[in-house]
This record gives sequence, C-alpha cells and structure tokens, in this order.
Amino acid sequence: MYKKILVATDGSTLSKKAINSAIALAEVHGASLIAIKVIPRFTQTYFEGSIPVNMGEIDKIEKSWADNAHKQLDKVAKDAKAHLVSVKTVVVKSDSVSDALVATAKKNKVDLIVMASHGRKGIKRLLLGSETQQVLTHTTIPVLVMR
Repeated sequence: MYKKILVATDGSTLSKKAINSAIALAEVHGASLIAIKVIPRFTQTYFEGSIPVNMGEIDKIEKSWADNAHKQLDKVAKDAKAHLVSVKTVVVKSDSVSDALVATAKKNKVDLIVMASHGRKGIKRLLLGSETQQVLTHTTIPVLVMR
C-alpha cells in the first residue's frame, strides 16, 4: 500500500513514537522511509537596544542546529536499518515547519506523512497555530498523526 513514508522529528518523546510507528509501517509494507528534521533560520532583530549578531556567529549557530539535526536523524537511520528499512535523511532550513514538510513530501512523492501531534494549548495555540494542523490543511497526502 505504501511505497514511501515521510516521518518528521523534532527530538521529542512523541516524535520518537511517530518514528517507531513509521519504521514499523515501512517494514510491513516494504516501503522506504524519508526522515526529516526542519531547523529554523536564525532570526535577526533590528530593534533599538538589541544586541547585533555578526554573520560568523549566525553561521556557527545555524551549523550547530544542523549538526544536532543530523545526529537525531542518524539515530533514526540506524533504527530503520536495524529493521531492514531503506532510509534517506533530510535536514531542511525553513521558517515554516509545515511548509517544509509539505514541500518535501511533494518533492519526494511520498504516500504517507507520519508526525506527532504537538500539544500547544491555550493562547499559544491560538497565536502560533499547530504545525500538524497546518500540514493536515495544506496537503492531499494522507497524514498519520501520533498522540
């Protein structure tokens, strides 16, 4: 049924549940797995009184984020390979997690997106929204949401 499954991780306990489920599904269906971690771009502010950060420091910070993302994805790849599941890892730099997930899913022609529900509550949810909700709203690809 599934040939390519995209699984998103943010390193949380709930996303580990999504990873384990995606690996199990890929194993059962003989599907390949694409593991993705979206990292932000460094935001610079130009407000009076803010501390300016030079480009060298920004590069170091973004490299640190990318290195951590690769470490998380290496663990996913190791777990997938232990189950004889073919896996590709992708680190995407984007200001919008949901846009990056949907674009990567389309680009790789995946059959299923597996991700965790991230439990923002109250005012944060109203102001920031839910990445999972955004993915559900902006894709026609089936999405398996782990709670």
